[in-house]
Amino acid sequence: MTLNQLRAFLAVYALGSLSAAAKELGISQASASELISRLEQELGSSLFTRTSKGLSPAPAAEELHPHALDCVNSARRGVEAVQALHTLTGGVSTFGVLRYAANYDLADLVVQFHRKYPDVRVRMIGLNSHVVAASVASGEIECGLVVLPVDAQDLEVRQLARDEVRFISSTRDPDAGPVTIEELAEAKLVLYDANAGWMDPTRRQLQARASLAGLSIEGQMEVEHAETAYDLVAAGAGESFMARGILASLRTEDQVRSFPFAEPLYDTIALVQRKHGYLSPATRRFSALAQHAVAAQEGLTSLV
Repeated sequence: MTLNQLRAFLAVYALGSLSAAAKELGISQASASELISRLEQELGSSLFTRTSKGLSPAPAAEELHPHALDCVNSARRGVEAVQALHTLTGGVSTFGVLRYAANYDLADLVVQFHRKYPDVRVRMIGLNSHVVAASVASGEIECGLVVLPVDAQDLEVRQLARDEVRFISSTRDPDAGPVTIEELAEAKLVLYDANAGWMDPTRRQLQARASLAGLSIEGQMEVEHAETAYDLVAAGAGESFMARGILASLRTEDQVRSFPFAEPLYDTIALVQRKHGYLSPATRRFSALAQHAVAAQEGLTSLV
């Protein structure tokens, strides 16, 4: 069984015609017919039946089809991988990043990548981590950076770094100690990422802690952007919690102070991709660039 036989089989399967398949492959119809005949002889089964509309897949063809796809695609990917050792001259990279990538100086990843590989198209999506994870699991995105926890049943997860999450307030006593989960549950909270709601990974961690203590956390105000939540805290409208990386990019000369949690809380930044999934050469390069960028961030604790 050869790759050329499998390519001919897949073309006939898709097009329902030897002549159309031969044209697609750039070979003669006689050559396409010979490839199919040899494949059928090796398998001991007919792959197609002739109908008024052309060639229809036989049961053996239906069984062979997914395996033939795997073989041909694996061979193509192998060629791409070897070629990518020398240069990237095309292709598309699809990558998901943290919603607040700009706060971690990750927003210019595309610029950095295009300086090295100007012929590669990049599709970079910045959403809440639970959406990025779902998009990777569904195959819409090849891989991405997320904050844990996310639903990872179908994902390979590589933890890269962690960032401490702090409670922020402009009214709390500066000399007060760490914030307990009881105090957080009683606070007038301003929460951001309203669209993600309690699917947001940081919120999920805190709600899990509250549940263990028999408590519940609710937001008095919910907004979409961390910048807006910070401004409301600065105005004394409520209190919130944010990772140090976000706070460092927002902090101005105001009365907002940050406090640790009594049980330290961290946003863990991770790289996710589908289990047994394929990464294009372009996305592998983009992924390596993203991991390097995370490792270079000041204030993050590396986990690799």
